[in-house]
Amino acid sequence: MKNRLEALRKERGIRQEDLAQALGVSRQTVISLEKGKYNPSLALAFRLARYFGMPIEAIFDDSDEQT
Repeated sequence: MKNRLEALRKERGIRQEDLAQALGVSRQTVISLEKGKYNPSLALAFRLARYFGMPIEAIFDDSDEQT
């Protein structure tokens, strides 16, 4: 699943470590999310949306998923 996580984080000057701590996950999880190697749980997607103050759909793009 594509996402804008890395761009959003960098735009706001947030380190991976700080984002991970705020979300209650490891830095490795943030790295995997940014690289698109890991799809977040629904709970984590909501935490990310709240953290950045935007809807989940503005962060994640599932258009590459097959239906």
